[in-house]
Amino acid sequence: MEPPACGSLYCELNTVPHSKVCVAIVTCNSERYIRRCLEAVLQQDGVSLETVVVDNASTDGTAEILREFGARIRTIWNQRNAGFSQAQNQAVRSSASDWVLTLNPDALLLPGFIRTLVDAGEAHPGAGTVCGKLLSIGTGFQPLAERRIDSTGIFFTPAMRHFDRGWHQPDIPYFENMEYVFGASAAAALYRRTMIDDVAVDGHFFDPDFFAYREDADVAWRALLLGWSCIYTPAAVAYHVRTMVPGKRRSVPAVINMHSVKNRFLMRVKNATGGLYRRYWLPMTVRDLMVAAGAVLAEPTSLPAFWHIARCLPRALRQRRAIMSRRRLSDAEMASWFNYIPAARPVHPVLDRDSSAWAARRAAPNQATVPLA
Repeated sequence: MEPPACGSLYCELNTVPHSKVCVAIVTCNSERYIRRCLEAVLQQDGVSLETVVVDNASTDGTAEILREFGARIRTIWNQRNAGFSQAQNQAVRSSASDWVLTLNPDALLLPGFIRTLVDAGEAHPGAGTVCGKLLSIGTGFQPLAERRIDSTGIFFTPAMRHFDRGWHQPDIPYFENMEYVFGASAAAALYRRTMIDDVAVDGHFFDPDFFAYREDADVAWRALLLGWSCIYTPAAVAYHVRTMVPGKRRSVPAVINMHSVKNRFLMRVKNATGGLYRRYWLPMTVRDLMVAAGAVLAEPTSLPAFWHIARCLPRALRQRRAIMSRRRLSDAEMASWFNYIPAARPVHPVLDRDSSAWAARRAAPNQATVPLA
């Protein structure tokens, strides 16, 4: 029997996208990258896309470039810089899509990136987040001489530091396995709408108190506590220009470093369990002392972080109570994800496709003994 002709009803029914994806981009003086970023987004196929750009009061040529795209994108204009977290929340709330792809303007998607992420997510109902392989690219989207990893998801150490898996390493076969990872870099992360609604606290997906930096790690930690997993799929490939490079704080604006210090402690207040602290109290405390001493002795511009922590503490404690009242992972499960060697676990498609078992697990908070992922 010959396959149906391409113009047949059969062909139409099987090629019509069945998942709607909102691509959420936050810009702030992003004229160097935003045109090529958007062009790559609009060339994605296989899914129903809406593209939302929230502009945080850009003063360069970003606004003019965004207007060139006309009705192909939807733009929200902020009169001030509301920060990455709050602006992403605006984009998320403006859409009712099945999935949300947070995307940095300095990211360049290769063909099929979004469809590949959606396919991986829909094959695994317990996955609330899906990320692909981000490769490094030079300033101005200039190719590098060697393929190197920018991110294949994020991981946490016992000192409560988080890093991008594989950052600056060669793109070797080690990164060709589909795996569960702690979480995704929001530079290009696909989030399931039902997970967004489930893990939002006070109506916010990303914590607006974070302003910028570490907001994706905070979401990943919270989602894991509430029973959602994150899948890394190497078949989805994109490029990312990294401006926040580990160990090069002096190349970063002082205000971002200050938010980094603040958010490190706020994230802990909200998400760290007593069992996790009892297990890793020594590396956690040593790192905390190093951060505090560094602010006092070498980076005084970060000292306001501690005042902001005190200001945000009541809200953070309220959020902690909301999160812990619904946590689904035991201390032992959670602790197993904190390791100096990037933690990852193989995907088990047969187990994960058993949506009834997954649904039963999700319906029993505080009873988890076997990881979803």
